[in-house]
Amino acid sequence: MSIETSSNTPNPNSGRGGTEKKLTGIPRKRQLIMLVSPSAIWLLVLLVLPLITLIVLSFQKSAFGADSEVFTTASYVNFFQNSIYQRLLLRSLWIALLVAVISIALAYPVAYFLAFKAGEKQSFLLNLMIIPAWTSFLLRVLAWRVILGSNGLLNTFLMWLGVIQEPITGLFYSTEAVIITLVYIWIPFAALPIYVALQRIEPGLMEAASDLGARPWQAFLRVTLPLSLPGVFAAFLYVFIPTIGEYVTPAMVGGPNGLMIGNIIWDQFARGLDWPMGATLSLVVMLIVTIPLIFMAKAAQQGGYLGGGKSGA
Repeated sequence: MSIETSSNTPNPNSGRGGTEKKLTGIPRKRQLIMLVSPSAIWLLVLLVLPLITLIVLSFQKSAFGADSEVFTTASYVNFFQNSIYQRLLLRSLWIALLVAVISIALAYPVAYFLAFKAGEKQSFLLNLMIIPAWTSFLLRVLAWRVILGSNGLLNTFLMWLGVIQEPITGLFYSTEAVIITLVYIWIPFAALPIYVALQRIEPGLMEAASDLGARPWQAFLRVTLPLSLPGVFAAFLYVFIPTIGEYVTPAMVGGPNGLMIGNIIWDQFARGLDWPMGATLSLVVMLIVTIPLIFMAKAAQQGGYLGGGKSGA
């Protein structure tokens, strides 16, 4: 951005002898509208309009026939009166929280090694970590069916070692199978934002901590970990939010014992044809997830974990 100085016309609002400063390089209003319009239209079509459709649909008596013109709150009343929906939602939140925490706990050492210890092999190892994400999501879930099944690779290997005499049947079609599969899927996505946050840390800070007498674990707790919290927070969001609405993984490896709220929403739309109830469940999940995350983001911003924070006097 350049500053042009002109002394032809004095500016009464200027305190510098009528010197008028003009800022150049700022797009004009029409140019700004042209730049913003594609993104705004994209968000309007793919985000705002579907959200409005869901809201309207949730208040309809039915999505088909004459009842589609009748508006009611029956779907919301049904949700608050049906304890099955509420328990399933709480269960989905708990599973998503566990998957996010475990994924971050496993991804942080990987990201730390890539950022500080990998050396010249950093790019190679980073690509190696991302390669599994290139394959189909469905194929990766199906691979865990082969691993965790009664006659799968894990049971076969344990029986070959003599650790067990009969196949373990509780591994497959269970909540544990859902958690294991989701953690495997989300570890690379959790490691990337943590890796980026660690890359931004100045190496001189660790050297300064060492010169001041801090041990390696003290330097990590007081320097590295606090400075990497923005990446940890981003990793938590990347894992937690999509996991709540997950329905493919519970259907493939969870079975009746590993159902989540996403499976019920899918059934309402696809099998039960109760679109208003499906829309209601979708909106309830969205609100329950969005409102706490907004407060978390504000708290993190005020604490300086997102690069902001309160400025000192």
